[in-house]
Amino acid sequence: MSSIGWLLAALFLPLFPFSMVFNRLLARIENTWLRIALLIGWPAAGLSILLATEATPPAWVAHWSVATALLYAFRALTLRDLPLWLGHIATSAWALLWLPIVFGDADTSLAPQLTAFSVPLVLLAWLTGHLEKIFGAAYAGALGGLAIDVPRLAGLLVVVVLAAIGTPLFPGFFALLGMVNDLLPAQPVTAIGVLLVWMLWAWAGMRILQGLVVGASDTRTRSDIGWLHAGALSATLVIFAMGGIWLSGSLV
Repeated sequence: MSSIGWLLAALFLPLFPFSMVFNRLLARIENTWLRIALLIGWPAAGLSILLATEATPPAWVAHWSVATALLYAFRALTLRDLPLWLGHIATSAWALLWLPIVFGDADTSLAPQLTAFSVPLVLLAWLTGHLEKIFGAAYAGALGGLAIDVPRLAGLLVVVVLAAIGTPLFPGFFALLGMVNDLLPAQPVTAIGVLLVWMLWAWAGMRILQGLVVGASDTRTRSDIGWLHAGALSATLVIFAMGGIWLSGSLV
């Protein structure tokens, strides 16, 4: 694989510092559907570039990918703006996809892992658009009290964030568990790095939810998400969780 090919792969399956391109681009986009298109198309482009060649990256790329994932997971801890938080979790998750590429398990696990990480992020982008439409922004702490103001949207937001951070029963959990299981015998330090990333995601998820969902209402009447949209998203989450359990053999 040429140097340009590796650079493009590091750009679209983001490794630091190339990851800054994606995050800056996502931060500038305010349209919900463009955000969703970017969240789907960006890693898909990286995956296509890598699968177009049979070349295996050197082992040090695995350490680089875990360092990138740790950096963005730690940075997500400090973020209060939901679109920026979403971008940093996406960057952290996609960087971990280099691990099956480096250690030779990409043929069977890479596509399911990409799906497991990306679907909750797409749903979260959709909910972020609803929040911005209703409140004009999606900033934790400045909003607060969503559980009182817009309970249906708040409930869905909690479940989607739990799916994005790899909570049990969702496919992201099985993807991360599979990575740790595969790495632990031969690459224990890398496996510990993945566990640290997982822990930081959980911490960051609780912080962003606490700032958005918990707290007193601002007492102003808001229009909650419609029952049709809430039902469609709930059904999607149930199907996603059931699909993850069904595909757990491919992910673990």
